[in-house]
Amino acid sequence: MKLTRTTFGKTSHGQDVELFSLQSVNGLGAEIISYGAALKSFRMPDRTGKVQEITLGFDTLTEYEANRRFFGATIGRVANRIAGGRFFLYGKEYRLAVNNGPNHLHGGLNGFDRVVWKGETFLQSDRASVVFTYTSPDGEEGYPGELNVVVTYTLSDEGELSITYEAETNEPTPVNLTNHTFWNLGGVTSTIESLELELRCPFYLPVDDTLIPTGEIRSVKDTPMDFLTPKRIGRDIDQVKPNGYDHCFVIEGGKEPLRTAAILRDPESGRTMEVLTDLPGIQFYSGNMIKEIRGAGGVWFKRRSALCLETELFPDSVHRPHFPSTILHPGTVFRTLTIHRFRVE
Repeated sequence: MKLTRTTFGKTSHGQDVELFSLQSVNGLGAEIISYGAALKSFRMPDRTGKVQEITLGFDTLTEYEANRRFFGATIGRVANRIAGGRFFLYGKEYRLAVNNGPNHLHGGLNGFDRVVWKGETFLQSDRASVVFTYTSPDGEEGYPGELNVVVTYTLSDEGELSITYEAETNEPTPVNLTNHTFWNLGGVTSTIESLELELRCPFYLPVDDTLIPTGEIRSVKDTPMDFLTPKRIGRDIDQVKPNGYDHCFVIEGGKEPLRTAAILRDPESGRTMEVLTDLPGIQFYSGNMIKEIRGAGGVWFKRRSALCLETELFPDSVHRPHFPSTILHPGTVFRTLTIHRFRVE
């Protein structure tokens, strides 16, 4: 296992941003930047040994600042959408930025994806970790309380990329952290329709026209949402109106806290990624709204160039008492783990 730490650049406000490069013995390579605590790059060999980029990203810090695409970023305080950009907590109304139609999305105008985190490194013989910390002040983006956040990326020689999230607050506040990496196991020059996806999720959350959950928890049976048996993503995608998949799926229960939520395969390259989590939901976003843009290496990204599998608590939980609560209280710790397990078949 190798780990290096270099300078990536300075933000427009003069803050230094670092680049952390992790390389495993089996050919997996990750690059993570302190701007947004974001996974900038992930490279993986195929069954012939050919190594390719399998995530979307940019080459320069200037591009990350100018183009808010959430590529690889840590999302918070609250991932996904909050209806109307407002919520009540203990009788008090809190107003947030409305930055996605009529709703609040991914922490607001300057969410955790737009801040510079402090990074520390830890290297062992078979794994390397980068620990990012950030203190979100009381009132940032309209949220109550000071929130101390720790996000840890670990790459192992066993073929796993794990992300651990921890947060503590001094006032009750909603928290729902996730990672917004865009994946394409076939390489970022192709689209995702030929990839095979299995979601171990017997239910999903229907949404309204603005992608806010209606509150219903519906069975996937006999719908285009059924990925209980692996299928090509392109098979039913055009039946999902208006643009394709952008829904939270409910992960099947089990005795073990860490459960397999998704398995993504590329039949052509043999690359496989299994996603395990202790959270109840996973957002499958099929890259419907990716606008054509020049990305890392000069590659032009386009609609459905990649997909997201974002482990999460349910969207808009602050308005749905029957959803798992996103409210964190003083004296308790928000702690969750997501593992991406890679192999070649």
